[in-house]
Amino acid sequence: MRRLNVVSRKQALKVVKELDAFPKVPENFQETTAAGGGVSILTFIFILVLVISEILYYADTSLKFDYMVDTEVKGKLKINIDMTVAMRCELIGADILDQTGQDTYSFGQLNLDNAYFELSPKQKRYHEITLEVNRYLRDQYHALQEILWLSQYTTSLNTGMPAREDNPTGRPTACRVHGSLEVNKVAGNFHITAGKSIPVIPRGHAHLALMVNEGEYNFSHRIDSFSFGDPIAGIVNPLDGELLIADSNRHIFQYFMQVVPTQVRTYINSADTYQFSVTERNRTIDHASGSHGVPGIFVKYDLSPISIRVREEHRPYWQFLVRMCGIIGGTFAVSGMLHGGIGFLFDILCCRYRLGKYAASHHVPSQQRVLSEKPLMPHQLDTPDSHSVATNVNLLTTDS
Repeated sequence: MRRLNVVSRKQALKVVKELDAFPKVPENFQETTAAGGGVSILTFIFILVLVISEILYYADTSLKFDYMVDTEVKGKLKINIDMTVAMRCELIGADILDQTGQDTYSFGQLNLDNAYFELSPKQKRYHEITLEVNRYLRDQYHALQEILWLSQYTTSLNTGMPAREDNPTGRPTACRVHGSLEVNKVAGNFHITAGKSIPVIPRGHAHLALMVNEGEYNFSHRIDSFSFGDPIAGIVNPLDGELLIADSNRHIFQYFMQVVPTQVRTYINSADTYQFSVTERNRTIDHASGSHGVPGIFVKYDLSPISIRVREEHRPYWQFLVRMCGIIGGTFAVSGMLHGGIGFLFDILCCRYRLGKYAASHHVPSQQRVLSEKPLMPHQLDTPDSHSVATNVNLLTTDS
């Protein structure tokens, strides 16, 4: 019984051995060359570089953007404003009005501080950098996920406009309007125009523009920051650094914004914020030519029905393994084919590849004569004729 088990085991091992896809070549039949060694060194270096780059690629994360219908109709929309208008604070009023008819008194309070429209050298450098970065992003990136989510360019600009390093003694020439408002999640209109605002019953407000001399109108403005929602690194605000100069005292500036709700879920931040796109128009009011309106700055915003969810993800581990196997195995296979092809071409160029090179060497057979059709018998060796036969055999051997 034991003998039968041993026999069956040997047969099984024999079958498995025949299925070996990696047969080993004896060392006696292996030939190593300097060219092969050089190719092997280059192959290992190339594999090492690819493996390191693949590990770094796997360690990095990617952002995934999902688009869905925004079903959150309740709640509030936070608006962050920091802009400077080239008019004194007592001459202007800043208010916001939404589709429900509620005004700024229900949403919060904006601060109006006397300021100087001309920037200090430090502030001017910051403004130029902010303007250049936003301009670069708009010119170079066109896809939504690229232009709206580029934290590597915007993180250093989230500190805000620095304070003045000098202390001007002249009369302030501008008004800084800054603060945050909690508005309803509906379309609205933020505006800055001449005259302070007063509430109007039952709802809304009115501006006392008649109290301001029209010659003092100057709605040139600089937007240091304008955003929606909580500030978060990576959100590009298109209006940051915007600077517009009015051509006349009866100039109107209009901004039309489309606000997109955005959920950010990364390994660093987790917040609900907003992104927006903007279209800007400005013109001079001339009633005689049919260009009507009220001088001022008007920002009209509307909520998009589509929301965006941004998620930070690592690449799958199985994908990393598959790519690693492809890199190592593919590099070895390609290097082997290149080495064989280069060696083949080298043999042709050096005239070493000839017909019959790998065949057996040719052998020219010697001429043979049949001395006797019958073999010599032992008793014939003692005859006189046998000496002549032997002599002929010796001569034949010598000749051959």
